[in-house]
Amino acid sequence: MRSRPLSRVLSALAATMLTAGLSACGDEPAEPSAGPSPSASAPEEDVTDARVELAARAARAEDHRFTALYTFDVPGEAQRSVMATMATDGSWRVDIPRGALGDTADVAIAETEAGLFQCAVSSATYQVAPSCVRVADRGDRVPKKYDPKVERVFRQWLPVFTDRQSPLSVTAAQPLPGSTGNCYSIDSISASLSAPVDVGIYCYAEDGLLTAARVGFGTLTIAGTPAAPPSTIDLPGPVTGGDPMGLDAPPPPPVEPTTTPSDNLVVPSPSA
Repeated sequence: MRSRPLSRVLSALAATMLTAGLSACGDEPAEPSAGPSPSASAPEEDVTDARVELAARAARAEDHRFTALYTFDVPGEAQRSVMATMATDGSWRVDIPRGALGDTADVAIAETEAGLFQCAVSSATYQVAPSCVRVADRGDRVPKKYDPKVERVFRQWLPVFTDRQSPLSVTAAQPLPGSTGNCYSIDSISASLSAPVDVGIYCYAEDGLLTAARVGFGTLTIAGTPAAPPSTIDLPGPVTGGDPMGLDAPPPPPVEPTTTPSDNLVVPSPSA
């Protein structure tokens, strides 16, 4: 299987099918905070309505199929372009530049009937033979030490959003810049429990398309008009039995000691 470099794929997609920018869905942007907006003073009826709305849009998102480019902004880092592909057969793939090895390696997270995979993707800045490693069963999450996190907001949190019994606080939020549809501020309802999802603000169009998300690890914003989905996703490369790439940068190679001609000289001992 041959795979085109990720940078070339992203550039081609951005140039040919994602030219129509989406306008912001409101007059005022949200406060520049990664976390959710305050919800303690929200009327109980509004909270209930927002919870019901989020569940409905997340249910539509589970069935929505598309290919789209998103910008990914992390404070202090150069902006990246993330490609999300949700195929008609239920398989999916999210390509994340600089998503592994200390932001030096491009990575894709993909799920097929065979399981969940982490894949090394070749790019102009990271030349590598594309390959994939199975990291979990289908429907499971990527193990934490291999998880670039970005793929979570597209598929893996949707069952939590549709479950009305999930320990979440949901309120309507001001629209994020570049989003369309409705935005929801999501938080955990118990400080004693670990949050079941990445808390933050999630924005969905009426059909369930994710148009923006602001969470602790960064902000995703749709970059143009989505394209039709493929029938199934292709893994970037063959499945191998190696280890997945970690998130931390690999240690530098050991420095070999250098020798000089004087190091090899034999000094005679003094004569008696």
